[in-house]
Amino acid sequence: MSKKNPVIIDLKFDREQVASALKSAFAGREVIDLALPANRTRDLSEAGYAVVWKPSPDLFSRARGLKAIFSGGAGVDHVLTIPGLPDIPLVRFVDPSLTNRMSEWVVLQCLLHLRQFKTYQAQSEKRVWHELDQPAAADVTVGIMGMGVLGVDAAHKLKTIGFDVIGWSRRKKVADGVETFDAAGRDTFLARTDILVGLLPLTEDTRGIFNGALFSKLRRNGPLGGPFFVNAGRGGSQVEADILAALDGGTLAGASLDVFETEPLPLQSRLWNHAKVFVTPHAAAASDVRALFAHVEQQIARHENGEPLQHLVDRSSGY
Repeated sequence: MSKKNPVIIDLKFDREQVASALKSAFAGREVIDLALPANRTRDLSEAGYAVVWKPSPDLFSRARGLKAIFSGGAGVDHVLTIPGLPDIPLVRFVDPSLTNRMSEWVVLQCLLHLRQFKTYQAQSEKRVWHELDQPAAADVTVGIMGMGVLGVDAAHKLKTIGFDVIGWSRRKKVADGVETFDAAGRDTFLARTDILVGLLPLTEDTRGIFNGALFSKLRRNGPLGGPFFVNAGRGGSQVEADILAALDGGTLAGASLDVFETEPLPLQSRLWNHAKVFVTPHAAAASDVRALFAHVEQQIARHENGEPLQHLVDRSSGY
């Protein structure tokens, strides 16, 4: 096995999945899995690459010879805050498996709100047989904040079902068949939105962006009886006290949350059993570890063949 440019694996994922995926990954290259006790104090100075998700705080002080860092997910905020982050390429994980899973979750949540699943569930528990008026998907506007790869794919799949879909990002993006807005058009975007979907990265600009002031600007007279909030981006982008206040006060009609300010979600949080909230445990788009390693292998091959790396992070923007 070649000792040249070993790959560090520092992933806070299911250990059995990682171990299984490593059996068929990085053939001919040494792999240093930091989850193994023998590697926790090992010299990492010769390592060339690191695949990380919520990496060890001392990783970059130990691995000073890295040539590139690969995030284990679409987000990179978990890497950008680690002390001593070297000035080398940082690569996001972009793969159809991740994109499709996120779109599945977003579509599911929008349909649950469209078809008033919470109300029917409550009726079922009380054995109430009562059909509700059914709005058409075409009359409901889903506004997606965050029009990257995940947002664009979710927009197209929601449109296939029949929803009216609009998109927002700080800098205006172009997406086939989807009207988009930039920072200057945010209030116009919000005023048209019945279901607000958050797929934003976590940056200084987006931290706490989903708050009471923003919720108050959503469409009030839509066919769903009030606006809904769906977030699968980053927990730091939402203010949970404001979400609860908006739900209790009627500013929001309901919410679906996959990410939280503190994870795991504290047991005492009212979000767990709130009648208007769906909670999932940061599971909207779990990374397929085999697909992740295949992506990293492809990018390493490009790098070592003198080709540019793909899906590079712009550190000035944080994504």
